[in-house]
Amino acid sequence: MPRRLTRSFYRQDATTVARSLLGQKLVRVIDGKRLTGLIVETEAYLGVADKAAHSRNGRRTTRNESMWSEGGHAYVYFVYGMHHCLNVVAGRAGDPVAVLLRGLQPVEGLEQMRRRRGRTKLDTELCSGPGRLCQALAIDQSLDGVDLVASDILTIESYSNGTGRIGVGPRVGINYAEEWANRPLRFFVDANPHVSKS
Repeated sequence: MPRRLTRSFYRQDATTVARSLLGQKLVRVIDGKRLTGLIVETEAYLGVADKAAHSRNGRRTTRNESMWSEGGHAYVYFVYGMHHCLNVVAGRAGDPVAVLLRGLQPVEGLEQMRRRRGRTKLDTELCSGPGRLCQALAIDQSLDGVDLVASDILTIESYSNGTGRIGVGPRVGINYAEEWANRPLRFFVDANPHVSKS
């Protein structure tokens, strides 16, 4: 039986969680069917001090309330009026840190993912990017705040086949974040074709 990640896994600092999520299996269940993928790309967001985080300077709003939850909850938001993005809350309640899931290597439910993604011709484009993976797995704001430790429809399972070499670099699309823009907080499975190109 697959074993889901426990609360203690998520209670670590966001950078550790971001690295440790690589190679684990994201699971979305729709009408009893599993859509899954191995996590191959993440970004850590370090809370109040991080000028790229939604919780920078202690900002707490209806939109980002889930970031303030106990580690192991989902934080899903809508961006650019087009895309949903899935984050995994890390740390302890009241410390608003999270990890953005940027890329998956699809494993189960590829036909359903292809239907949801529409025009995509290559399987390497199904889940390479935060908006794409949410579209492929039907993840939207109705899943914001879901407890990944307890949920039957969205969780992360432990998967121990190893990831290979881990690449590290700056996060994507946060040039506005001043000295935080180039911090090495993006982690990815090096040479994996499902890592996003941007």
